[in-house]
Amino acid sequence: MVTATSEYDDDITVTPVDDGVYDADLPAGWSVGGGINGGFLLGVIGSALREELAGKPHPVSVSAYYLSASTAGAAQVRTQVKRNGGGLSTAAAELWQGDQLRITALATYGDLSTLGADVRTSAEEPHLPDRDQCVSNQHAPEHVRAMAPMMERFDMLFHPEQIGWAVGQPSGRGEISAWFRLKDRDPDPLSLLSTVDLLPPVTFDLGMPGWAPTIELTAHVRAVPAPGWLKVRHATRNLAGGMFEEDCEVWDSAGRLVAQSRQLARVPRT
Repeated sequence: MVTATSEYDDDITVTPVDDGVYDADLPAGWSVGGGINGGFLLGVIGSALREELAGKPHPVSVSAYYLSASTAGAAQVRTQVKRNGGGLSTAAAELWQGDQLRITALATYGDLSTLGADVRTSAEEPHLPDRDQCVSNQHAPEHVRAMAPMMERFDMLFHPEQIGWAVGQPSGRGEISAWFRLKDRDPDPLSLLSTVDLLPPVTFDLGMPGWAPTIELTAHVRAVPAPGWLKVRHATRNLAGGMFEEDCEVWDSAGRLVAQSRQLARVPRT
């Protein structure tokens, strides 16, 4: 359940200014590396699409291309409905800052509460130790927190065996998993669009720290998440041409796989 004091909801709020056009303000608190976090930006776009697609409150599939880095300040989301169906609707969206097109996206929305509660998967839920045995993002090295002020917006408790990168001892396996929750807020389908991109880039575990700009991100939301902490796992298998893929799974407190994503991103520059 979303609370009235949710910082996240305040930050992704959009204001209608014309048919299909919404103004937004991108807070500096969601910065990471050289720009605003891509998952947060997907939440802003998702907020505008939720307003535009009345009766279809939940993202089902969103695919976004990141054309240039967004910065803190004014932005505008311009939407265009492509098909308004009975159960699912599809719309395009663009995020602009001034005359700079930052993101172009295509999304399908519906009402997950009416599309069926059956959630099945052959994927295995990540094993995470109890939260009091995991490592909080509040203990992140100062240089990491300086690079990613967005880490103050949420709680993240890392698997203790997957945190070696923080002390210069990455495992090289290309996997990071953690307990996760936004401050003052339970998860919902919209917030999952951001959750899939809020862990550190999985390249940290390959000994490649730093900002990893997203090129393309596709997110699938499979169900309305149960209240409480989420389990989030990022993994990669391939690195080529200065780019890597990052696969994400998000599991809710009921042990269901509620969101998945894959993104292509640039390897951090050294």
